[in-house]
Amino acid sequence: MSIKVSVSLFVLAVLGLTACRDPNMSAPSEGSVATNPNANRNAGAVIGGFLGAAAGANADDDPFAKAAVGGAIGAAVGGAIGNALDQQANELRQINGTFSVTNMGDYLVVNMPQDVLFALDSASLRLDLMLDIGAIAGNLQRYPNSLIDIVGHTDNSGTAVYNQDLSQRRALSVAQVLLGNGVPGNRVNAYGRGEGQPVASNLTPEGRARNRRVEIIIRPTF
Repeated sequence: MSIKVSVSLFVLAVLGLTACRDPNMSAPSEGSVATNPNANRNAGAVIGGFLGAAAGANADDDPFAKAAVGGAIGAAVGGAIGNALDQQANELRQINGTFSVTNMGDYLVVNMPQDVLFALDSASLRLDLMLDIGAIAGNLQRYPNSLIDIVGHTDNSGTAVYNQDLSQRRALSVAQVLLGNGVPGNRVNAYGRGEGQPVASNLTPEGRARNRRVEIIIRPTF
């Protein structure tokens, strides 16, 4: 059996195992969608296993054995990363109900509406919201193996130059609170995108409100 075939079979076996349904999970009710609370952990394990197997297969002596060992190690590491992201996301969701937290599989996005954080045309954070940003800083310190991008966004009201400047200043305001609450500066990068990356139509008030936001992007560095 060739090395390529062996590795392919190994990957298929891992995928098959992760697709198996947990017998302890209750059946979904009619009309509902079944969800797996460990989906991100399992996805990380599969990816880690594949990468570990591929790396091990490049070894010179007994490559299939090394692929199996590499796959096991990679699966363990990938599963740990996915599990940590799930836990961190769940903790972040408890801080403020107006903040949304999205687990993208290999990084997290905390979306904070600017209308909640700032007054109109202002880059000064509301005093009560500074406590919530401080709580996010505490979470980031409990999970220290990550880099953090803080990105400001606006709608398309006003000029592009003004919107770029406002988004930059608002991102920096959030960053300063994180830094002031103990997050190391070498983990944090803050910048604005202005009106250039909308997530909704700017033709409606609701769409413009969604586009006015600050995102905290958390990327693991395991």
